[in-house]
Amino acid sequence: MYDVEAIRKDFPILSRLINGKPNTFLDSAASAQKPQVVIDKIVQTYTRDYANVHRGSYLLSEEITAEYEAARHKVRQFINAADDKEIVFTRNATESINLVAASWGRKFLTKIDEVLISEAEHHANLVPWQVLRDEIGFELKIFKINDDGTYNHDEFLRCLSGKTKLVAVTGMSNVLGTVFPLAEIIKAAHAVGAKVLVDACQYVVHQPTDVQALDCDFLAFSGHKTYGPTGIGVLYGKAGILASMPPYQYGGDMVNVVTYQSTTFDVPPARFEAGTPAIVQAIGLGAALDYLMNIGMDNVKAHEDELVKYARERFREVDRLQEIGTATDKGGVFSVVLNGVHPQDLAFILDKEGVAVRVGHHCAAPLVRRMGYESLARASFGIYTNHADIDRFIAALQKARTFF
Repeated sequence: MYDVEAIRKDFPILSRLINGKPNTFLDSAASAQKPQVVIDKIVQTYTRDYANVHRGSYLLSEEITAEYEAARHKVRQFINAADDKEIVFTRNATESINLVAASWGRKFLTKIDEVLISEAEHHANLVPWQVLRDEIGFELKIFKINDDGTYNHDEFLRCLSGKTKLVAVTGMSNVLGTVFPLAEIIKAAHAVGAKVLVDACQYVVHQPTDVQALDCDFLAFSGHKTYGPTGIGVLYGKAGILASMPPYQYGGDMVNVVTYQSTTFDVPPARFEAGTPAIVQAIGLGAALDYLMNIGMDNVKAHEDELVKYARERFREVDRLQEIGTATDKGGVFSVVLNGVHPQDLAFILDKEGVAVRVGHHCAAPLVRRMGYESLARASFGIYTNHADIDRFIAALQKARTFF
């Protein structure tokens, strides 16, 4: 049984009052709150376990190296990768995608190739390909989504071609909540010989993720959205593909033999982890993934599916409220417009009621404009979100409506 009230007690920040009101945190899509076990693990590591990894021939270094690599194994378990060596630690998902662009992209893309992305991409899965396109000269194609924010497979297939070398697509839109049918997309892309990169920042926190079943070539996500610390991200890559890629950055811990004349590089994942890594952050991420796996991602999905249904039922009670993106297969991310109220004004009123939402283009400005807006208010759910949070959100929306 999913006990959301017990889970809420694991997150100390949720007990804090905001403007004298209960903390109704509805911005988990931007960055999720941290359970006490993650906070404790980080404090413990700094206070009694800290040293550098991979270098020291002393107890502290050997112990923390083991913990750091154990965190890599936990990531492997969380997404069901085939081998720990397929897990590269980065600063965040943005760096993970940039790594693929700078390493795989520069080596394997040519001016006769095409890279295909969707209209629903975060800037992190758009801008790197624009910059690389301008450098190499390949065509960057963007397939359309439907006006209601749903995925359009016919449009995807229309844009997919024998020239497509890479499909880079979100697993779940951070603006619309739309969940993309990844297995279907990946199968079609592979049929024309294309590789597939999945931006899974939103996807992995809402449902089970199995990279072997999906058969994606790359997958990226961030630690801070999965209830772990900031400063740590993940790039999954199939072992053979990672082995074919040159280093992304250069320095210590990613080399094999160094002389004044030349250098040889280590095998993945070390090849892509130059310098001292985010040691404590990786260990904190491991604790967060342990926490999620203990709850069970099937249980997380079932809980959030029920919350999405409940929220949509309650939305009908608010006059002039419009949900932007109405896909049936949708995660707990809602962008809304309260007609007659500027999103910034709406967020200000909600904050006075203790309700935290995000306002703006959510690092997906082309998508927000494609949906017909310059700014949207976004409420997003986490594993700790309950019916009372949604009820307070609805009450605050009703109050905002009376001011305009």
